Amino acid sequence: MPTQKLYAGAKLREVRMRQGLTQRAFAERLGISLPYLNQMENNNRPVSSAVILALVQEFGFDVNELAVGDGERMVSDLREAFADPVFEDTTPPLADLRLIASNAPGFAHAFLALHQAYSQSNERLASLDEALGQSDIHPGASPWEEVRDFFHYCDNYIDAVDRAAERFSNAGPIDAVINSALEQLGVTLRLSSTDQSVRHYDPATATLTLSADAPLSTRRFQTLHQIALLAHNELLDATLDLARFKSHDARAIAKIGMANYFAGAAQMPYASFIAAARDARHDLEVLARKFGASLEQVTHRLSTLQRPGEKGVPVFFVRVDQAGTITKRHSATRLQFARYGGACPLWNVHSAFETPGQFIRQLAEAPDGARYLCLAREVSQGGGAYRAPVRRYAIGLGCEISHADQFVYSDGLDLSDASAFEPIGISCRICERQGCHQRSVPPLERALTVDHNRRGTLPYEVAT
Repeated sequence: MPTQKLYAGAKLREVRMRQGLTQRAFAERLGISLPYLNQMENNNRPVSSAVILALVQEFGFDVNELAVGDGERMVSDLREAFADPVFEDTTPPLADLRLIASNAPGFAHAFLALHQAYSQSNERLASLDEALGQSDIHPGASPWEEVRDFFHYCDNYIDAVDRAAERFSNAGPIDAVINSALEQLGVTLRLSSTDQSVRHYDPATATLTLSADAPLSTRRFQTLHQIALLAHNELLDATLDLARFKSHDARAIAKIGMANYFAGAAQMPYASFIAAARDARHDLEVLARKFGASLEQVTHRLSTLQRPGEKGVPVFFVRVDQAGTITKRHSATRLQFARYGGACPLWNVHSAFETPGQFIRQLAEAPDGARYLCLAREVSQGGGAYRAPVRRYAIGLGCEISHADQFVYSDGLDLSDASAFEPIGISCRICERQGCHQRSVPPLERALTVDHNRRGTLPYEVAT
């Protein structure tokens, strides 16, 4: 196996400058020619073993300083930074990032510091927007974030689409209504175990192909999604016109969201679903069986019950992947989620991965003193084959404690015991809670106290 060539021009320059030597004097001490040193310092040639030995003998150099780990970490950090939508049209190739990391590490560190400051400013502005209820989209927001904000500021409820879906499903049993709609549209439905898509519609043959490996609830949902695109396209487009998205991509993504909204609302029509939710005290499994839906579909539908004059219990809903990234979010409660970054590590949604297939309950208190009943569960979606990938994520649902008795999950919990409520936050950057043992970074708007003679849980304390 060939050995990896070591390019460490920046480190050579650092050693030379530390010794106060010119290139010529440094080359003489290393026993090499001036051109050869120049080529190594500019990463045109790798550092040879003879040069490394001379560095050790002449300058007591620690060879661990030449480890490639720092360079690779910097390349990884640069790639993550350039993934920011603000660099969408100017992302340099990986080879350029490697050159920057190896030839100009000082510049790379400065760039990363600048991008970090930019991200923190955006997060701070985002949190202020949440608090002030503003609906402006920040310049540089990705199409995905723009769409997510659209649904968020619509209170996750689209009245025209919701009512159209309810009228559609009220025509009879949902499967019979679906079959009738497909017949009227002239669409042929087929199942396939070879097509890699969950749903594939061929306009030329009017054939809708669904994955035979997908659960029945998913196949029903995807069929309703396609019906929305075919039979209610004008309604979806009219709703999108009102949104005035800034880009074609945002509008296209939002149309998927609109069709998904129709599918969920048709599968779980508003009036019958809200009544069933109240009767079952929001037992997710009972509702899933009654409406032939998945737990995620039921949980998401509960977050959309915002029809004026007929609102359901105000809840928050979130979906989190195994890395802690929030992939879906909405809250009709005072608890809001940060636009950037993950959820608070003290929140039980992260623990759901440790107990797959089980509901986890938590009584939680936010920094503003509001108290919540939180519910979390891990959900897995298999690929239908031994080697097929499995998607794992956690869903979270919660309500303010004043509504907890309307949820079966509050049974057996002492809601009057203040000590039973765990402190949670939103994001470390905007959470001012003191003494948190899971804090990852200091809050933006609080001064810090650093005592060199004392160390607590953290190397600093958040000033009051």
